[in-house]
Amino acid sequence: MTQLDVTPVTDAPVKLGRKRDHSRDPEIMDAALDVLAETGYDGMTIDMVAARAKAGKATVYRRWSSKADLVIDAVACMKKGANDLDNLPDTGTLRGDLIGMIKPHAIHDNGRKLQIMAGVAAMVARSPELADAVNDAIVEPRAAVNRVLMRRAIDRGEIPADADIETLSLIGPSMTAYRTLVQRKPVDREFLISMIDTILLPALGLRPPADAAADA
Repeated sequence: MTQLDVTPVTDAPVKLGRKRDHSRDPEIMDAALDVLAETGYDGMTIDMVAARAKAGKATVYRRWSSKADLVIDAVACMKKGANDLDNLPDTGTLRGDLIGMIKPHAIHDNGRKLQIMAGVAAMVARSPELADAVNDAIVEPRAAVNRVLMRRAIDRGEIPADADIETLSLIGPSMTAYRTLVQRKPVDREFLISMIDTILLPALGLRPPADAAADA
């Protein structure tokens, strides 16, 4: 009688692929924004971005399958950096908090952002199916900030508890996106404060202070 081999069968060791390195993503995305601002969307190529970031073309393609994906991620990263939910102004009033979110920008920065937004507009015109992704990258980050600031205002009794903050949180970022993407005009402090004082606060039943003009 033949004795059966009962030696337990063990699985062969699985060879894992090399872990993807994301440490260079910020540099590549910043390079993408520079190239987009300089050449426009149609003139931009992955090769240009790789060269600007001093990265291998294969490295960029492993992370982003198309230049549209890269542009959307780069713009989202730019917006996220300007809207840090963990470090929001807390002045005690909704108007003060909203104005506190207005960051000073150099003329060069405004010009660069206007060129970037023009590139994004061209991308959406070429590929309308990207509109939702662009909305998530450009409008939603600031809308999320506005929701936090408005909920604070509700908690301290400054605005009504039934205020439609979901809709009102979109007013500012939507108008800003329209101004840059469609009208191709810069967004300056005067424009933002006017939008707060003449549209958003009245919609919430608030009035700007008598000396509001001094903030512009």
